[in-house]
Amino acid sequence: MEHAASTETQHPAATGNIFLVGLMGAGKTSVGKLLAKRLGFPFLDADHEIEARTGVKIPIIFDIEGEAGFRSRESAVIDELTRLRGVVLATGGGAVLDPANRAALHSRGTVIYLRASVDELWNRTRHDRNRPLLQTPDPRRKLAELMTQRDPLYREVAHLVVDTGSQSLRTLVARLESTLLTRSVTHPKAVEC
Repeated sequence: MEHAASTETQHPAATGNIFLVGLMGAGKTSVGKLLAKRLGFPFLDADHEIEARTGVKIPIIFDIEGEAGFRSRESAVIDELTRLRGVVLATGGGAVLDPANRAALHSRGTVIYLRASVDELWNRTRHDRNRPLLQTPDPRRKLAELMTQRDPLYREVAHLVVDTGSQSLRTLVARLESTLLTRSVTHPKAVEC
């Protein structure tokens, strides 16, 4: 996949990059596509990029290489895609597990943590068979465990924290766009909007 972009690392405000983090089902792809369209940026999805490069779906990568193999591929893609300029990137839910990924995301763009309750996440993912980590006897409990483990990491990397809740996609994206256009993200603490 070709991307017209510079690879030098800049302050997030200089690159114009928007990186979306959050658990599976938080809306990263849906929000990312619409936000990119409204901002006139290309939209990229780290998981889709991995699938395009390997020629197989992520559950197959998990089956063959295990989670560690997948995470290695994910880190390489995150490093490459975060070096681009002027993109909206949806990351996989576990991208924040690697400290190098968190550093790349936080320093190369504006990171938005899309937060949702475990119940909302469960309702959005319960029929999706392409979620390897949810192929357990109690997937709702697994989501709760992932939230406990990852929420602090999402908060650590985020410049903005947004509750996706029950608002419509268009309302959420309009709110995000307004926030991004009216403020400069120059401080290390996450702001909730």
